[in-house]
This record gives sequence, structure tokens and C-alpha cells, in this order.
Amino acid sequence: MNIIGRLTRDAEVRNLPNEKQVVNFSIATNDNYRNKQGERIEQTTYFECAYWISPKVADFLTKGTLVELSGRAYTSAWLGKDGEPHAGLNFHTSQIKVHGGGKRTENISTESNKTAKKEISNSNSNSNSNSNSNSNSKSIDSEKDDDLPF
Repeated sequence: MNIIGRLTRDAEVRNLPNEKQVVNFSIATNDNYRNKQGERIEQTTYFECAYWISPKVADFLTKGTLVELSGRAYTSAWLGKDGEPHAGLNFHTSQIKVHGGGKRTENISTESNKTAKKEISNSNSNSNSNSNSNSNSKSIDSEKDDDLPF
């Protein structure tokens, strides 16, 4: 599953007792649609996200940054201190692509559960770029669209 949204707060790195580290952050995604009456409805959904692969990515995840995440969504439910039930949407992130909020674009992906691949390119640099670098992170790979039936 892929989601695109903006960070609602700076990312935090938590150190766990088993010597593992997790990057926690939250994003807001926006959606809009028209209801039966033709009125435009805008809806914001919030996700609490966790990234277990590399804590170094936290430096790039600051409030307001536009990110594209790959991973899996799940729900959680709990009772608050006041005894009231609460629920939330969580996202176990396996890949992060930073689209905005700085002069760099960073892709972090996994080839297996414990390996990470990091590519950082300067989006303002027009020289020394090869065919694999992506200076415009919002572009869509046209080769992938060629196989679509419509």
C-alpha cells in the first residue's frame, strides 16, 4: 500500500531495550470527493508511522515535509486514562520517498527485511546526473504506465 501526506511533527528516534531503534512520525493525508448532493467534501486522515530500517532518515523527516510511504496499514484500539475508548490508524513503513521540505530527495527502500538501500540526490543540481537519478521526485515512470490496459 502507498500513501502520500505531510508530516504533522518532526520524526523521533526511539531506542528500544533490545538495542533496536525505530523512527516514529505522523502524517496527514488529504482526500476530497463529491457527495450525492454534489457538495465537495474534504477529508483528512492521520497515520502514526513507524520505520525500523535506518534511524538516519529521521533527519530528513521534519514537520510539513511531503512524503510517499510504502508499507502496510493497520488499526489500533486502546482505553485512555479517562477510561474512554480510542482508535487510530498506524502505518508500518518499509519505504520512504521524500518529495519536499528541503533541497534533497531521499529514497530509502528494502531488498529484504534487514537490508537498506539509500539514494540521495540534490534536486537543484543539473550537472553530473545520470539516467537513474530523479531530479523531479513527483514525476511518474512512463515505462510502468505502458502496460496499462487503458
